[in-house]
Amino acid sequence: MEKTGKLMWLIFWTLVLIALAYYFNGVINEKYNPNQQVQSVDDTLQPSIILKQNNQGHYIATGTINGEPVTFLLDTGATLISIPLALQKRLHLHKGDSYPVSTANGLVDVFATDINSLQIGTLVFNNLKGHLNPGINGNTILLGMNALKHLDMRQVNNTLTLTIPTHD
Repeated sequence: MEKTGKLMWLIFWTLVLIALAYYFNGVINEKYNPNQQVQSVDDTLQPSIILKQNNQGHYIATGTINGEPVTFLLDTGATLISIPLALQKRLHLHKGDSYPVSTANGLVDVFATDINSLQIGTLVFNNLKGHLNPGINGNTILLGMNALKHLDMRQVNNTLTLTIPTHD
């Protein structure tokens, strides 16, 4: 009887620890990416999204490349969309010619790639250039100016509104 009681307590505390780990992992993910569910503005003429700044002052958002879920970091210092090389196969990207780029971490040889589709909330882009970067650890994709230049950006307090402008 005593063994059964100890086993039940062991199971109980194991489940409590698993639940706490799951909860705090979600809290940490929410602090890193407060835009896991991107807030879209309901305007069919001017699609817009609103992003919240994370606790480090960055704008990070969940989206897709070629229909596959990804995490973007908006990077106005990046000329092109920079994708970790490790994501190449999952995102169905072709590894093209190699060329050097200057990054914050120095010179890196990257591989040209073409992105068929990229989406963040209601913002959709097709046929964008990018590169596969072996120097990026992790799974966060740098959303560079070749995508951001197509948007109007308005920052107020800790939010950033991205809008596809209308062309009159």
